[in-house]
Amino acid sequence: MRLAKYSSSTDEFFMQQALQLAEKGRGFVSPNPVVGAVIVKKGKIIGKGFHKQFGKAHAEVNAINYAKGKVKDATLYVTLEPCTFYGKTPACVITLINSGLKRVVTATKDPNPKVFGKGIAMLKKAGIETKVGVLEKEARKQNESYFKFVTKKLPYVILKIAASLDGKIALLNGESKWINSRLSRDFAQKLRLGADVILVGINTILKDDPRLTCRIEQGKRLTKVILDPDLETPINAKVLSGNNLVVFTRAGRINDNRKMKLLTQKGVRIITTKNDANGLLPWNKILKELYKIGIGTVFIEGGATVASSALQAGIVDKFFLFLAPKLLGKGISFTDGIHLKNLDHAIKLKEYNLSQIGEDILIEGYFN
Repeated sequence: MRLAKYSSSTDEFFMQQALQLAEKGRGFVSPNPVVGAVIVKKGKIIGKGFHKQFGKAHAEVNAINYAKGKVKDATLYVTLEPCTFYGKTPACVITLINSGLKRVVTATKDPNPKVFGKGIAMLKKAGIETKVGVLEKEARKQNESYFKFVTKKLPYVILKIAASLDGKIALLNGESKWINSRLSRDFAQKLRLGADVILVGINTILKDDPRLTCRIEQGKRLTKVILDPDLETPINAKVLSGNNLVVFTRAGRINDNRKMKLLTQKGVRIITTKNDANGLLPWNKILKELYKIGIGTVFIEGGATVASSALQAGIVDKFFLFLAPKLLGKGISFTDGIHLKNLDHAIKLKEYNLSQIGEDILIEGYFN
């Protein structure tokens, strides 16, 4: 996440420090939000903290515990409203009240109905001065996946595509390594770090035999999801190494019940579902099932069929398109499976940014 810079000793300046701290927890706290906090006294930061791991102490508590000196009469800057209920950890708002803080500045309210506005109200009732809405836009964007997870009860969906300038992700013979640059591939690994799930279709498994791991952080726990209508995932596929593999397959059309047993014995979770109207596995069912197991962010890196169906189903929230400065001519496009009645039905980005990653062009935008 790119953050604006503030040069003066203002609420915005200190909140920016908290936002930067929050990023350190990305990839390790989901489906909880990333949160950062700083404590300021007499114009100087005396404490810093961020939410490091799901189920562990929250940012505000860490900032207080790591503070150099007493926090009494200090100001706390936190990127999300302090929680008010006892979950994996005690309610943060009680800790703040008991700490003797004079002022609490919050970037945005917590959309969770258990918290929304209640944390601020409790602080005010305790006589602590409060301010809400400092760098709110940045804070909401930072936790866009969390906001969707708690308000719509669905995972946030990111689609990443590496293509040529003419939109091809592979030649007709299937060759695709490597269309984009090494820097783009490294950037994609950072996107994996921020996700809970990496999702591909069965064709990717059969063609590339990937491990679907996060190369830049070996300790990152990624759930791997394969859309495999006919249960074709090989028993010796590299993706089966380790745990956390979920396979969605077609109900009533499994080719080999023995195959299902073998995969299950290897720790694979198999979820069956009926086809949608287009003869594909239904995205609404897939996302609801992933939400049930606590998945906050889904990162799609599948091929043409998966990408096209996700786009046509309208389930993609954020889009990363890496365009290599080359033309492939006849080949496989990531939109080959999209069928439109007329131009009015074109799938449009609502907002987007252009940047350069190595020799590639990156289009980063939103559909929802």
